[in-house]
Amino acid sequence: MLYALRAVKELGLRLPADTVVVINSDEEIGSPDSTALIRRLARLAARAFILEPAFGRTGKLKTARKASGGFTITIKGRAAHAGVNPEEGASAILEMSHQIQRLFALNDAARGITVNVGTIDGGLRSNVVAAEVRASVDVRVRTQQDAAEVEAAIRNLRPVNPETTIQVEGGIQQQPMEPVPRNQALWRLAQNLGRRLGLELDQAAVGGASDGNTTSQYTATLDGLGAVGAGAHAAHEQALIAQLVERCALLILLLMAPVARKEQT
Repeated sequence: MLYALRAVKELGLRLPADTVVVINSDEEIGSPDSTALIRRLARLAARAFILEPAFGRTGKLKTARKASGGFTITIKGRAAHAGVNPEEGASAILEMSHQIQRLFALNDAARGITVNVGTIDGGLRSNVVAAEVRASVDVRVRTQQDAAEVEAAIRNLRPVNPETTIQVEGGIQQQPMEPVPRNQALWRLAQNLGRRLGLELDQAAVGGASDGNTTSQYTATLDGLGAVGAGAHAAHEQALIAQLVERCALLILLLMAPVARKEQT
């Protein structure tokens, strides 16, 4: 991004629209502080280029991303001595075991729906019927309709044991970036420009979310324009230096491409 903008300046190129650069430090945790700014700018922008890494070593551009959501489920029961009077207790852990099965039943591989209970925390001691337990749940879906349906299903969880209660917090934080017509038009533009550079680009749908999920709700968005490499978030994470120049050139061509009117994107 920086080298592309520097090249535009040093070559005296005239861009068809003002370029606004947003760099945020909270993307990995869902952009809680910067989303409002990104949303406001996306409403005004004709298009958004996301400099996330490309997908895979072939440098696929990302044209679809799943929605991302996080929920905390708290179940409260009633404590009792596990050896003296267990019948007077209501185990929150037992109730959570029922609800976890319901949550995992929401998974649907064909529709790209993943619901995962990642952590469980609760109980006091092994000789006490657990009075409270919490679970953290990660949700990923491809479409806004699926996001609404899965969120409704989680919020409508009802206890098996009527002597326990269920509290659901959280929700879908980032809506999906779907391959809508305006995004696909931007992808086809990148594909054609890539051929001018001798690149045969391909597109990919990925499970992780980015700030492209946010911009896509308001303007044409193309993601994965950053470095090509492998091993994201792993110890062997790497970028292929030889491909950085061509990615920079592709970004310059995209910045120079005529801008369609907002209402047409």
